[in-house]
Amino acid sequence: VPGRPVTPMRLRSAPCPRLWRALPCPPEELRLDLVLPAGQAFRWRESSPGAWSGVLAGRVWTLRQERERLWYTVYGEEDEHGQHTGAAEPRGADTDRILRDYFQLDVGLRALYRTWGAADPLFREVARDFPGVRVLRQDPVECLLSFICTSNNHISRITAMIERLCQAFGRRLCCLDSQPFHAFPSLSALAAPDAEARLRALGFGYRARFVSGSARALAEGIGAEGLCRLRAATYAEARRVLCALPGVGTKVADCVCLMALDKTEAVPVDTHVWRIARQRYGTALGGKSLTPRAHQEIGDFFRGLWGPHAGWAQAV
Repeated sequence: VPGRPVTPMRLRSAPCPRLWRALPCPPEELRLDLVLPAGQAFRWRESSPGAWSGVLAGRVWTLRQERERLWYTVYGEEDEHGQHTGAAEPRGADTDRILRDYFQLDVGLRALYRTWGAADPLFREVARDFPGVRVLRQDPVECLLSFICTSNNHISRITAMIERLCQAFGRRLCCLDSQPFHAFPSLSALAAPDAEARLRALGFGYRARFVSGSARALAEGIGAEGLCRLRAATYAEARRVLCALPGVGTKVADCVCLMALDKTEAVPVDTHVWRIARQRYGTALGGKSLTPRAHQEIGDFFRGLWGPHAGWAQAV
């Protein structure tokens, strides 16, 4: 970074990172501090002030922002003994593409904020304090199995659960500042006969049955490829397929549709969103409980207000 050295982490038993690269990205289009820790994904940690390290596309990355640029570096992979594996490093053009796809940087966020603000004075009021909030485009399997763990849970606990899951079932990638990083587990690993018992031992409780059950249903059914092909399906069809999986209700399905399957109109509805709809927008939607019909009505209300990227507006 021009003007100052960038040393986001001390490296122990890890290969040196590749050179730092940068993508043009003003803070109005992306704020890492508002997006990465806010409950969309659970693999990122603030490794030093302003620097975020995590796993993306089977590699360990460190990201940081400087003025109008998004800087990043990618670390090489190790074996279980801490030795570099010699695997081919990704090219800069490939890592640029991965990062642009993950943050969906081709979507002009400032224009969307203007559209939402023109349609909704309440959004315009809130958005002044939260610029650069965009929806991630995640791996569908990781997104699905992670959000199954979110029921009756909070972000810090979910993050710790996903970390234990990856350490127990995923491939070790490297170690940064004594902290190991692992890839997200494969479907086959989580569909193994002993997976549920191991997950229960890791503190997953009743969610262990749903994580292993959904992994098994996918492994024996449409597979990871079929799940990814739902990106080309309609929103209604994608949600129908997801809701047939163990432990997947309307809200989890909408989270996966929005954050992994390109359904920008999906509006995940929980009790907080329901309360906002009733108290701040004066709607009488949902009756006395948050039923599937209430989910649909509240989602339709916000889709009518905010338009085809309503799920992005809800994230703000």
